[in-house]
Amino acid sequence: MKVLVIGAGNMGLTYAEGMAKSSLLNHRNLMIFDKSAEVITTLSKVDHFDVYDDIEECLPEADIVFLAVKPYHCDSLFEEIRPLVNDQQIFVSLMAGVTIDKIQEGLDVKKVVRSMPNLPAQVGKGVTSFTEAKEVSRVELLMIRNLLDTTGASIHVQTENFIDASTGISGSGPAYVFYFMNSMLEAALKMGFSKNDSKILVSQTFEGAVKLFNESDLSPSTWMDRVASKGGTTRAALDSMDENNVEELIKDAAYAAFDRAVELGKE
Repeated sequence: MKVLVIGAGNMGLTYAEGMAKSSLLNHRNLMIFDKSAEVITTLSKVDHFDVYDDIEECLPEADIVFLAVKPYHCDSLFEEIRPLVNDQQIFVSLMAGVTIDKIQEGLDVKKVVRSMPNLPAQVGKGVTSFTEAKEVSRVELLMIRNLLDTTGASIHVQTENFIDASTGISGSGPAYVFYFMNSMLEAALKMGFSKNDSKILVSQTFEGAVKLFNESDLSPSTWMDRVASKGGTTRAALDSMDENNVEELIKDAAYAAFDRAVELGKE
């Protein structure tokens, strides 16, 4: 099995490095392609994979191809690589909003897996939702899942609608967390804490809360009740959020990302 990653941006490089560190592939079975001379020079110094700046040298050799370019570059990419692909290759898309049908038509191929990764994949804590065209076999899908799992965890979904939905939750979700963290950091600084102490207070609070949630069967609501006592400080904070409709605003934000993902698929 030879794997090619097209595009050495954040996500492409993240998956290439994740696969390189796993036991699934050896050095000679992992290739990465990029058009940037600067990127090629940098990557050539890393002994994790074979690096190419000529797509004709690597694409025909690949069994699995990860498409990791920006969505607005997909049409030009399809036009360039279509003469080089074959119908036995499996194409795994990391491109937001680009449908399976569009990839099949653009490349004249059948075996396509569409996925939605997220940024924590860079530290091995990512979550990737994925679904496949009917022409992808169970064995092939298991192979793809193992590759996706090299950057964290993966969730198989039945339809592409769930790919768009996961964009609103996990794909864009890290930004919501950072938004909340940034607000707490600013509040801590305003209260007089140093920048370093503010970072520790906020980051450890998030990490600890997530660990508590993951290591129990309790719901977030139950955990909130355990932290908050009647008439106490936490209840004052939660009451303020409720009065300002924060919960509904967060839901609206997730749906805004979901709706935009659907729009991108139609453009």
